[in-house]
Amino acid sequence: MKMQMSVRRTLTSKLSATIRLILIVCAALASLSAHAEGVVVRDARGRDVAIGNTTRIVSVGGAITEILYALGLQDKIVGVDTTSLYPPQALKDKPNVGYMRQLSAEGVLGLNPQLIFAIEGSGPKETLEVLEAAKIPLVSFPEVYTEQGLIDKIKLVAHAMDVDARGACLTAAVGNDLAELKKLRDGVKQPARVMFVMSFLNGRAMVAGQKTAANEIIKMAGGINAVEGFDGYKPVNDEAIVAAKPDVVLTMERGRDQLDAATVFANPSFALTPAAAKKSFVAMDGLYLLGFGPRTAAAARDLALSLYPDLAQKAASWKPAALSVDCHK
Repeated sequence: MKMQMSVRRTLTSKLSATIRLILIVCAALASLSAHAEGVVVRDARGRDVAIGNTTRIVSVGGAITEILYALGLQDKIVGVDTTSLYPPQALKDKPNVGYMRQLSAEGVLGLNPQLIFAIEGSGPKETLEVLEAAKIPLVSFPEVYTEQGLIDKIKLVAHAMDVDARGACLTAAVGNDLAELKKLRDGVKQPARVMFVMSFLNGRAMVAGQKTAANEIIKMAGGINAVEGFDGYKPVNDEAIVAAKPDVVLTMERGRDQLDAATVFANPSFALTPAAAKKSFVAMDGLYLLGFGPRTAAAARDLALSLYPDLAQKAASWKPAALSVDCHK
């Protein structure tokens, strides 16, 4: 009887040891499997994207490319789109896959990428479907024109690249800049009414309404969007322009096709606005102004100083951290 009990205890002990060993091995295999799969991120499409190799990236979207450079990951980029204008060497040194909304599947796949980052709105849809079918991880980044949206975009890029510490470094710098911007904005006594003009289409001004990057940057700079009643960019008639009473006309620099003050204020409707009376016209680099990348707080500061020159002294001591911080390690 005693012998049987002894045998049972021995078998139980051996079984427990075997189970423990199996559990340890399973845990190790699970760890190895997770490591092999790499990072998993939830993208703008609500999909979980598993990311493995990150040594060859195609970056579509100026803000995404700018963030990758700010995180010291430029050597992993093998291709960029035409909106990747900053830093200047991005489009100069990297192969160009075309405009973000007119991508060619052949052009992207020809670079043999292992990972594709694309800002929300990239396309066309048919090209994205081909890229998906090629089984290359494609992360779509949300384009949310808010301060929190900017922070979240940086965090997502950093996490997808498995460099969360670098991401924390950059978001801290950007967060500090946004806090300094708020202090500057608090000094605005009389908000200016700003109208962002994208272009003229058949003699009608294409302007920015709500839920646009232009609308948000105007707010961040302490201004008010003079255009109300619709979302996105739309052409408006002469009566709407006069009724909006903009104090300032804002546009973006675009080389040969750039709008200038003389052209805008020669338009009969704009000639009747307070902006024309004061010749208040501001043109800024498009990606800097509307890109919602790491430099956005600096762009809003520059816009604020154009709108309110009396804030210059208050802003003199603020040097945007995102322009000089080193988050490469």
